[in-house]
Amino acid sequence: MSTRTTSTTFTAAVPSQPGAEDESRDRAARAAAQDLAQDPAHAPAGPPSVPEVPRCSRARAAVGGALVRRALDRLPLTVRLGSGPGARILGRGGPDLVVRDPRAFVRRIATGGLIGFGESYQAGEWDAPDPVAVLTVLAGSVASLIPAPLQRLRGLWAPRHPETERNTRAGARSNIQRHYDLSNELFAEFLDPTMTYSSAVFGELPASWPELAAAQHRKIDMLLDSAGVGPGTRLLEIGTGWGELALRAAGRGADVVSLTLSREQRELAEQRIEAAGLSARAEVRLCDYREARGSYDAIVSVEMIEAVGVEYWPRYFAALDRLLAPGGRVALQAITMPHERMLATRSTYTWIHKYIFPGGMLPSVRAVEELARTRTRLRVERCEGYGAHYAQTLRLWRERFGERAERVGALGFDAAFQRMWTFYLAYSEAGFASGYLDVHHIVLAERDGEH
Repeated sequence: MSTRTTSTTFTAAVPSQPGAEDESRDRAARAAAQDLAQDPAHAPAGPPSVPEVPRCSRARAAVGGALVRRALDRLPLTVRLGSGPGARILGRGGPDLVVRDPRAFVRRIATGGLIGFGESYQAGEWDAPDPVAVLTVLAGSVASLIPAPLQRLRGLWAPRHPETERNTRAGARSNIQRHYDLSNELFAEFLDPTMTYSSAVFGELPASWPELAAAQHRKIDMLLDSAGVGPGTRLLEIGTGWGELALRAAGRGADVVSLTLSREQRELAEQRIEAAGLSARAEVRLCDYREARGSYDAIVSVEMIEAVGVEYWPRYFAALDRLLAPGGRVALQAITMPHERMLATRSTYTWIHKYIFPGGMLPSVRAVEELARTRTRLRVERCEGYGAHYAQTLRLWRERFGERAERVGALGFDAAFQRMWTFYLAYSEAGFASGYLDVHHIVLAERDGEH
């Protein structure tokens, strides 16, 4: 099946500028986040320690070192291995990558692959004046970094997902809580006042921080419009975030049920909904999508499918089909990757899984099409990509996070955590900037004659 879908450009009115009511709601949201952070029951989880340099045999270190130097020397980078007169320069010229501890750098990659590369950054063994530029080069060359013979043997050497991170009902709760329950106040430091933690859609690129809140509202309105959400619509949201989409939909007169597995997000979302006077129209439930009941005119799910796990994609699409009323529509925002790359890496355990999003997996557009066709009565009606907008969204978050370093530290997140989080944001930004990743708005509607 082709990965190409019928593509129609979404249109939505540019949101109005925030007024006094919006500003008041934003202040209330931040105050609620601070209140939760001060509650001992909501203390942030301790930041992960920097992993020690792993043990590695001389033979493995020698082979790994040769492969690492070979790969780096072929890239459009300027790589400096070591310091002083004995430093070695590799690469074809481009963004600077400085390896301060070549021995540890090689040992980590020889034993842990790309997980080791990320851990080496966490440990301060390599750095770059512009990490996003370096990571963008690597993301654009990822298919050629590993020699073809080793690629064919990937199943033998690539690390596998831990059994404990499978997205069973208990596993999904644990995986979600490890990321989203870190601290509402942490997220409030680098997100815009809407507390929206997904790609925005800007009026034009490049984007600036003052435009981010309006761009998030533009994205939400596009999804709500695509799902046909208006007065009286029974809307199910799978994945609450901190409640901005539920607020926006309830403000249109929809009756909203929003599902989340994060207690932190639920508490703040409920406080924001109450502060907006919309509790009669929006309800947030601590509920797995597999346990949801009811019939809804529209379903919207923003960057939730990535957390489902490939093993459970059929269950997720079966839930969409079961919960959607006849004639209803589904609007998804999904981070995607090319289909062939998805197939090659679907079993691989990565740095992002280990440190940021346990249990996650990105689908391809083709996978979404096939799941809709085989598991539902629905078809993909529209599909539009906004990868460049996500790169800009992540850049704004990363810059904001760096500016708030002292405040983040005061919350209990030390320099090691902040270096890890900066790498995560830069790593993700590079994925979208290089085209290795994309984000799509996907609208599902009933196939003809299948009410």
